[in-house]
Amino acid sequence: MQYGFVIDHRRCIGCHACTVACKAENDVPLGDFRTWVKYVEKGTFPEVKRHFAVLRCNHCTNAPCVTICPVTALDKRKDGIVDIDRDVCIGCRACMQACPYDAIALNDATGAVEKCHYCAHRVEKGLQPACVIVCPEQAIISGDFHDSHSKPSRLLAEQPSLRRREEQKTGPNVAYVGVEPLALQPGSIERPATYLWSERPPQKPETWPLTLPLVPNARVTLDAGHKVQWGTGVAAYLVTKGIAAGAAMLAPFVAALGLTGFAADWLPEIAALFFVTLTTFLLVEDLKRPKLFLTLLTRGNRKSWLVKGAWILIAFSMTVSATLAARWFSLEGAIAPLRWINAVLALGVAGYTAFLFQQCEGRDLWQGKLLLPHLLAQALFCGAALFLPFAGLQREGLQLLLALGVAAHLLCCLAERWMKHATANARQAAAFLDVVKFAGKLPAFRMGLLIVGAFLLPLANGPAATLFLAPLVAWFGLFLWEWAYVRAGQLPPLS
Repeated sequence: MQYGFVIDHRRCIGCHACTVACKAENDVPLGDFRTWVKYVEKGTFPEVKRHFAVLRCNHCTNAPCVTICPVTALDKRKDGIVDIDRDVCIGCRACMQACPYDAIALNDATGAVEKCHYCAHRVEKGLQPACVIVCPEQAIISGDFHDSHSKPSRLLAEQPSLRRREEQKTGPNVAYVGVEPLALQPGSIERPATYLWSERPPQKPETWPLTLPLVPNARVTLDAGHKVQWGTGVAAYLVTKGIAAGAAMLAPFVAALGLTGFAADWLPEIAALFFVTLTTFLLVEDLKRPKLFLTLLTRGNRKSWLVKGAWILIAFSMTVSATLAARWFSLEGAIAPLRWINAVLALGVAGYTAFLFQQCEGRDLWQGKLLLPHLLAQALFCGAALFLPFAGLQREGLQLLLALGVAAHLLCCLAERWMKHATANARQAAAFLDVVKFAGKLPAFRMGLLIVGAFLLPLANGPAATLFLAPLVAWFGLFLWEWAYVRAGQLPPLS
């Protein structure tokens, strides 16, 4: 059984009755929408035609929001409805990144996410969803897509239809009959600063990249606004866990890298433990419901890489702490094996985000094959920069590792921007890398590359007195890249 909707745009008059009914039935907050009507106009005056598209959750057959949710707050029911338990949600917003349709909204008052749940409370009583019964033209048809005799199945058998972003392989269960195709292709037409009755929502103020072609004589004149949910906290977390991982990855080789004394015996584990603790703090602080953080462990979804990542961070913290304890109690025979265990876990600490971002089906830029090696290269140069000031005169090995890590990082950054991307969403996000600015002023992508490439490498070969600046320069340059990468991935419209 699979409940779904057919939207018959041969009938839709764009009256917004479905939007109003949904808000009234489900107490949807002001500014948020579970269903909304997008307006698209084609042509030039006086020959202009307006088209409507009713947008909402697609109750996907393979729902990525269910897979990524770390606490099983989202659930694919036996009747096909993707429902949510708002009392369980921790406000991580990962589901919002996973949804290719911008169908999930954060309720700022409660800290929980909300979405269309097919009016499950009505369906369970044998009633139709509120949007269906209120539509004056009967343009919204609900029913079981798996039942060949149901009204939506019979309509789809008779009429050609379209579904949104089928390239994501989510199996969307909202079908559109008679819709203007451009209305279902986000980012393909102009989005002017002023909509039909208002200014465009201000959540994504960046100008559209000039390098992206748009279909001429067509424009969006009404749509819902969607905020960028992951920002500075996520960018900082990517840097801090890269430092922690880099310190542990290089720990078994400290003697060969010219480190002695405190730098060889204590620094790798102290740095790793400090930065992995800081990583955990950033993760918890970024939640909208941080007090529910421990539900990641008590009711964790084993399919979610947020949960798997938490397990990796916990295991890493424990083995690093065990290494420090072994050093404190002079258990010299245990230190070398523990450092090798830490190094292996550090690969997971650095790289698990690549698998997490793969689950973010709404952000195609984050799903490239380069992300895993890129994260490992970042950890390498973060660790090398950390140890460089402590290497004395024997720092050639660290300089070489730093140069290799930086070179790999820069090549991956340039490839993410300029390589051929498979989807329109990824191409749009890559172009936005040129546009985003940190703190509204600093071109993050270019400055990040410049700081790491042009400033860090000469600094690493400079006088010993300046080497303590190397880690700060490296980490700040990396932060600017991460900030640009995380934000740019969220800027292309999904509706």
